[in-house]
Amino acid sequence: MILITGDTHGDLTRFGNKLLKKLKKDDTLIICGDFGFIWDGSKAEQSRLKALGKKKYNVLFVEGVHENFEELQKYETEMWRGGKTRKISGNLRQLMRGQVFEIEGKKIFSFGGGRSEDNDSYLNPSDKASEIRWRMEIPTDSELNEGLDNLRANGDKVDYIVSYEPPAKISEFLNLGKSDRNHVNTYLEQIREKVDFKRWFFGRHHLNKCIPPKFQAVFDIVIDAEEEPKVALAVKK
Repeated sequence: MILITGDTHGDLTRFGNKLLKKLKKDDTLIICGDFGFIWDGSKAEQSRLKALGKKKYNVLFVEGVHENFEELQKYETEMWRGGKTRKISGNLRQLMRGQVFEIEGKKIFSFGGGRSEDNDSYLNPSDKASEIRWRMEIPTDSELNEGLDNLRANGDKVDYIVSYEPPAKISEFLNLGKSDRNHVNTYLEQIREKVDFKRWFFGRHHLNKCIPPKFQAVFDIVIDAEEEPKVALAVKK
């Protein structure tokens, strides 16, 4: 079983969801960005990460924009199920950008990162900490190209796509036609147009909503990736 949820922002409450109690060994929970449990490197934080890694099921996440990227990059990269990951603790891993994984018989393309609304603030030369954070939240050209190469190697066909940002046209739909284009969701729009996929899950907009026929904005709910999507879900205000 593969379950999907949205931003956790370092809050353990989501792990009390009753659907997670159905997960068995080698089952999977995927978090669509803003994981938030890797923040300050404290002993308390390390304890929480160990507890998550001891879950009997795999806890996987793509990063959003509200992450401590410097802290996250301290974890070593290793291959797992066909793609690059950072092993955080036990069964807890980050799915790195532009990778294709074979998980429970499904091919899953992962693409974390994005562009936060106040990203241009990094242009302030006096705010070095923000500059580092905001530059690291944006995927590099190398990551963008690697993603396209990995998809091409899989015949441009996967079962699921898991990202933080949605494709540009889906973002515009959710913003009632208002243009919200950046180079990340424009890149994902390119993937939407060329890749054959069954469902696409993303966490960017902090709402729970199905956009027929294939897209699912997910925030504070947990859903079964293999179930037919519901046309309407409660929107988080």
